[in-house]
Amino acid sequence: QVQLVESGGGLVQPGGSLRLSCAASGSFYSFNAMGWYRQAPGKQRELVAGITRGGSTNYADSVKGRFTISRDNAKNTVYLQMNSLKSEDTAVYYCSADTVLYKYWGQGTQVTVSS
Repeated sequence: QVQLVESGGGLVQPGGSLRLSCAASGSFYSFNAMGWYRQAPGKQRELVAGITRGGSTNYADSVKGRFTISRDNAKNTVYLQMNSLKSEDTAVYYCSADTVLYKYWGQGTQVTVSS
């Protein structure tokens, strides 16, 4: 089974920055797309950013220009650099990784933006 472990979340003031990391391990060969989702209390989980194996990226409109997703294929690790954070970014952030037959999920890391 694949395990995805997120790290880097925490409490930050509005306008601040955080970098999330997600490292994959377990029984897999390779991933195609990896990404970050988030879920705020009482809200549905939403895609924040995704990246393909070839490096193509996509972002939710709400984070364009502020967040940057990157990927180290050799390490099966995906990152999310979050700048200019807003209170609306507060959520649990989940890493995802796609194989041919399944989408895997991490357990999430809390990001709280507050002052």
